[in-house]
This record gives sequence, structure tokens and C-alpha cells, in this order.
Amino acid sequence: MKKILIINGHPNKDSFNFGLFEAYKKGALIAGADVKEIVIKDLNFNPNLQFGYQKRTELEVDLLEAWEKIKWAEHLVWIHPVWWGGLPAITKGFIDRLFLPGFAFQYRENSVWWDKLLTGKTAHIITTLDQPSWYYWFAFGRPSVNQLKKSTLEFCGIKPVKVTYIGPVKGTELSIRKKWLDKIEKLGVNLR
Repeated sequence: MKKILIINGHPNKDSFNFGLFEAYKKGALIAGADVKEIVIKDLNFNPNLQFGYQKRTELEVDLLEAWEKIKWAEHLVWIHPVWWGGLPAITKGFIDRLFLPGFAFQYRENSVWWDKLLTGKTAHIITTLDQPSWYYWFAFGRPSVNQLKKSTLEFCGIKPVKVTYIGPVKGTELSIRKKWLDKIEKLGVNLR
């Protein structure tokens, strides 16, 4: 049984991202996966990495529980919108506070190199856009994907990291949204 953690990074429960979240979860459960979830907006924590890496801020109970789920998981599914080319602030704060030295990676003493502490895990990013994905890639270089995929997940040893773009979402008819929900449910069924 594959251990899947679905992480929802949208701060609005009424968003289409929550529909995608539920669709993926439904598919994964149909496939017989062991599924846990993190809804970042429901966590009680300060998203500000107040002292950077100079001084550790104690992790709140919700972040400690989230970290246990991340350690448990074999496959992480991140669902979030792209806002101003990046991640929502609460999602960025979640990463800042939790993907820390000693947890997700470890710098080597007197070296520019680091050890990746999350090897053996895979991930899939499902992100919504209000522009065509080709334009987001071509015109902007897909900054949110680079940040989460390359500068966070792969930096910590998570590979491979696949990406699915959904969009443009704004003004889309219900029939198109239904097709997207079906597509994401199938990803869940195939445990991707």
C-alpha cells in the first residue's frame, strides 16, 4: 500500500484547488493507497521564519504533526495556485518553517555542499494558473515550480517531481473544470 500525503496550499476552502484536492484523494483511495492530508490553512503556526537560520524558532504542535506526516509519506502531492508567479504566502511560510536544516537537509561543516535528508520519496505538484501553462513557462520561466520542485523538494532529495498544470482557471466553464477534476482523480487512481 503506497503512503501518499496530499498537501493543499490554497488558503480558501471554497477554491477550485480544494476540488482538485478532493479529486486526487478520491482516486488514491480507490487505488487502495494509505492517504494522509495537510491543509495548510487549517494549521496553527506562525509562517514567518523570524530569525532565519541563526536561531531556531520552536515548531508549533501542528508543524510537528505535519513533519511526522512528511516523514511517513512515500509520495507527496502538492496542490496550490500560482499567485504573482509564486506560491501563496501561507504555503511559502509552511515550507520556510518546516523544511529546515537537520530536518529536510543538512549543510556539511566548512563546505558549500549539503546532505539531502528526504531521499527515497517522490512528489507531484498540481498547480492552477490564470494563464496558459506554455505562457507561464515561456514568459516567466515557471518560478513557482522552480521554487518548489528544484529549490525545495529536489534540494532535499525528493525525486522525481512531476508537475501538472491546470489552467487557465479564471472564467472557465463547469464542463472544463469537470474534465480537470476527472484528470486529477485519474492521477490519484494511478498513484502519480
